[in-house]
Amino acid sequence: MKSHVKALVVGGGAVGTGIAYHLARAGWSEVMLLERDELTSGSTWHAAGLLPLFNMGYATSHIHDYSVKFYKTLEAETGLNAGFAVVGNLRMAQTQARMDEYMLYASTAESVGIPYEWLTPAQIKARWPLVRSEDLKGAIFHPTDGYINPADVTQAMAKGARQRGVTIERRWQVDGYEWTGSEWKVTVTRMVEKGGNLVPSDDTAVITAEHVVTATGNHAQRTAQLLGLKIPAIPVEHQYIVTEPDPALQEWRAAGHPEHPVLRDADAKWYVREERKGWILGPYEQGAPARFRYAVPDSFRADLFPLDLERIEEEYMSMIHRIPTTETLGLKDDFNGPICYTPDGNPLVGPAPGLRNMWLAEGFSFGITAAGGTGYYLAQMMVEGEAEIDMAALDPKRYGSWMTSEYAVQKNEECYSHVFILHHPDEEREAARPLRTAPAYDRQKAQGAQFGQVNGWERPNYYAPEGFDDHAARSFRRGGWWQYAVEEARAIREGVGLIDATAFTKHVVKGPGATAFLDWFTCNKLPKVGRINLTYALTDAGTTRTEYTIVRLAEEEYYLVSAGAWTAYDADYLRKSAADKAGEFGYIEIQDVTTQWGVFAIAGPKSRDVLNALVRDAAPETALSNARFPWLSMREIELGMCPVRAIRVAYTGELGWELHHPIEMQNYLWDQIMAAGAAHGLKLVGARAQNWLRQEKSYRAFGTELGRDATPLEADLPRFVDLSKEFRGKAAMQALGVRARCVTLLIDGPDDADPWGREALYHGDTKVGRLTSGGYSVAFGKSIGMGYVTPDLAVPGTRLMVKMFDRLWPAEITEDSPYDPKNLTIRKDSCPQQG
Repeated sequence: MKSHVKALVVGGGAVGTGIAYHLARAGWSEVMLLERDELTSGSTWHAAGLLPLFNMGYATSHIHDYSVKFYKTLEAETGLNAGFAVVGNLRMAQTQARMDEYMLYASTAESVGIPYEWLTPAQIKARWPLVRSEDLKGAIFHPTDGYINPADVTQAMAKGARQRGVTIERRWQVDGYEWTGSEWKVTVTRMVEKGGNLVPSDDTAVITAEHVVTATGNHAQRTAQLLGLKIPAIPVEHQYIVTEPDPALQEWRAAGHPEHPVLRDADAKWYVREERKGWILGPYEQGAPARFRYAVPDSFRADLFPLDLERIEEEYMSMIHRIPTTETLGLKDDFNGPICYTPDGNPLVGPAPGLRNMWLAEGFSFGITAAGGTGYYLAQMMVEGEAEIDMAALDPKRYGSWMTSEYAVQKNEECYSHVFILHHPDEEREAARPLRTAPAYDRQKAQGAQFGQVNGWERPNYYAPEGFDDHAARSFRRGGWWQYAVEEARAIREGVGLIDATAFTKHVVKGPGATAFLDWFTCNKLPKVGRINLTYALTDAGTTRTEYTIVRLAEEEYYLVSAGAWTAYDADYLRKSAADKAGEFGYIEIQDVTTQWGVFAIAGPKSRDVLNALVRDAAPETALSNARFPWLSMREIELGMCPVRAIRVAYTGELGWELHHPIEMQNYLWDQIMAAGAAHGLKLVGARAQNWLRQEKSYRAFGTELGRDATPLEADLPRFVDLSKEFRGKAAMQALGVRARCVTLLIDGPDDADPWGREALYHGDTKVGRLTSGGYSVAFGKSIGMGYVTPDLAVPGTRLMVKMFDRLWPAEITEDSPYDPKNLTIRKDSCPQQG
């Protein structure tokens, strides 16, 4: 066995072999894959092998699309048939809401380039007479996917990897990782058979590797313990059954008819496909338990759990309803095995937090579908520095150190049961909540707050009257909450509103090297003391890694505010970057102070009036004036007895302040603001209205307009890029040029719906881009959206079409910041004549 390699892949399932193959194909020699048992002996061996293209996520859709196309090429390359049955995928809908879901997905599919067809119930029946269709609304059909033999595709990728120079070693278990400062020393032990179990022998070795990738599947918790990490990948039981041959199906096939597509009755929570003239039923039922919370027992190899037929009785009876010929069939086989999940259902793919050259590829609930694409895009990240698509949605650091095994268990069980639940864009799942709450949570709840969850934090989405049912209000169109968000947005435009932004990520960067480091780390000029700047940290590939509001507290002390969903993600990049430059810039201290500071954002034409009643100052009548507190500045002020780090900025584009306050004083400050605001009609405002308002100002958001697939110049933000200085990623950014450009559009859409930010954009019959954000504009009385189009079309006045609900709706590119483009309202002084 080799003692030194460029990259060591740990795990010989479909995902691990896919990664090893693509690293070699990307040009890395000296790649080794280790498997503790045999290839495919984990969840791969008992997977049903389905390859569904359907996915509501943009990055995951790309991954699945790549896999489906790649698997079709393997036989020509390796000579091994991967067992790909391209039978298509028929996803049926019993309700209009389900069809709405499919239509939203379909626009995402168009932006990725995934083909699909619509079928009516009559067309379903005509093509597949064994399927009952009279109670369906319709279906979406993917003609290019189907199912594959998991073992065959894994072996084909393994052979392709070997042909490209990859070494594959079986029966070796990793027992330790040690980072030497330049490479990993990986301690491995030979595994041997003993009494039917796989046990460690006395044969050990050490492999040094520049990079390590873990793709350990059900063993992710053991991997987490070896690396000192938290990895919320814990398996959940998934069972499926195989029926005896169906005489009606046999007759259908004997008559020369093609195989049925993979059938999915999403409202009944199952998939069905043909298997040796019978049927496989795979349900996603309620009550499936998580397994292996801490580790997989040594005695568990390619094993299964006992079947629990009572748990899937409802889904079984539904199959009989949908395919009546199955009623008299007996069961030929059953499987109940562990399938790894994560709290949001997306795998964990990317750099491990806090570690160098350690890459995670864990938590794949659809591992066969994702294996090829994960290998392709992860290899891009490792070899080239970034993938061609933004992989942030899959980054392992989207869960911070607050995450526990109990949280992962509860959320993973919920995620499994939600595979076929309607995935509303305004969906908020209930398990393991509330967990992280700011002090004002109970006060907000008493005021009718309907909470969403971001990075574990409870955050008001909107406020509704007593008795309002948030779950019932969800929709693919304008849900029951929409009217309340409209009222909240209008309150900020016309009066005053209060938003809880406590979930913001906050870091303090200070020390002798802080200024030099941040000047290199971010692309804009650094602010002067007491002032703020909006800026971006870039990847080495020149794309946007993080957006920061930087407040300069002192010559060598800075307060950095970034998106609340990305605390661990931002902290890891900041700390690793500072460590890389410590020898050049000197000592730098970085503190994550997110949980020390609460944040209230007060905004609207009357916001100064509310704060004037609270500010304690020698001259309170001028304390918040432009002369003493100009736009884009910070001051330490006192509101009643609460010391506040006030920042004159508003994500809504109105006159306003962010009030950063000691978290332990939050309830006091809340009560003071509510009392002072009563005389001015202050309204509580949630995140959904804020999202609409920021689009009226063309304020880009990280995770939508801003990400690792576009540069700040492509986001059309040259005013925040100082090309006169050197900064990380500058040359790469300039080399990329402007491949697409971010624009804001006003949309004449349906009367009962707004875009969600997943829709394809057309110019005539040509797809020219996609939306990244969407919503409703109270200022213009119509839908609004932001997105990317080809540079030649990124001109105000250009008329495009937006794909919504299987129709094209007119849209027009508007000037940047269509609401108050000259920023007059946000700069408004306390004296009207000074404007």
